[in-house]
Amino acid sequence: MAFLGDSITEGWEWNGRDAWDSKLVPLGAINLGVSGDETAHVLWRLRQGHLDALHPQLLVLMIGTNNSGNAGHTPQMIGDGVAAIVAELQRRMPETKVLLLGIFPRGETPEDRLRRNNAAANQILERLADNARVFYLDIGSAFLEPDGTISRDVMPDFLHLTRRGYELWMQALEPKLRELLR
Repeated sequence: MAFLGDSITEGWEWNGRDAWDSKLVPLGAINLGVSGDETAHVLWRLRQGHLDALHPQLLVLMIGTNNSGNAGHTPQMIGDGVAAIVAELQRRMPETKVLLLGIFPRGETPEDRLRRNNAAANQILERLADNARVFYLDIGSAFLEPDGTISRDVMPDFLHLTRRGYELWMQALEPKLRELLR
């Protein structure tokens, strides 16, 4: 199993280390998250063959928030970038299942511009799932308070996860991993 994404994925190496070591290392997981990555960066690495030696049973992909925040991309641009990644993964890893995660919420409140942009992109990402080789899972609600805000206990900068945030991610992800790794 491999995880591919940006700094939020890379963060399993730090704030998520306990959950990673206890739950994901036994499943043979490797972390391919790179801080700052946007969809174009991931696509470039795939097209350059950087992952060609890998043949994971499952690849967990969560990418796109930096397209909103750094590049100011529209939801459609983000969706197109993720669709290109998924197509490239399917071409290069035909036996690998892809679990596409919805882009996590960001910004303190539901009205945050970047959160709304990510939520709109997620509506596009959801349509990429065929439930045969590509599966979609939106766990964003796991990080939210009842009023829709994000607590600094989960995301201190309203983007990156704390240890508690990674625990929530693992709790929300684990049932789907079990299902797809059968």
